[in-house]
Amino acid sequence: MEDLKQILIGLEERLFQPDVRSSSSELAQLISDDFIEIGASGLRFGKANVLERLPTEIAPEITATNYELRMFSLDCAQLLYKAKMSKIDHPSPFYSHRCSIWRRSASGQWQMIYHQGTTCAPF
Repeated sequence: MEDLKQILIGLEERLFQPDVRSSSSELAQLISDDFIEIGASGLRFGKANVLERLPTEIAPEITATNYELRMFSLDCAQLLYKAKMSKIDHPSPFYSHRCSIWRRSASGQWQMIYHQGTTCAPF
């Protein structure tokens, strides 16, 4: 299970990288077609919105800690963690609790099917 945890952390952290966030093709590989995100604003987004929005944004700097892996089945896992996000146009960082659900496809590729970030006090 530790190997899978490291694989999913690696995939999660790829989504933090500016070059991945700006690439619709890389995002499309990492995010499932039935993906849902609940943003800190409370708004719900699907894959199409993410593929349209992320490549146009200036990528924040994201630092994640306290990863926890929970298995739902052999092919479905939840990754929980804390994140600190800094944006160039904002003087103070944002802190959040994050949750991603990853599913392994028939081809063996892990894709994110759900993500939520909930703002919290600095840690």
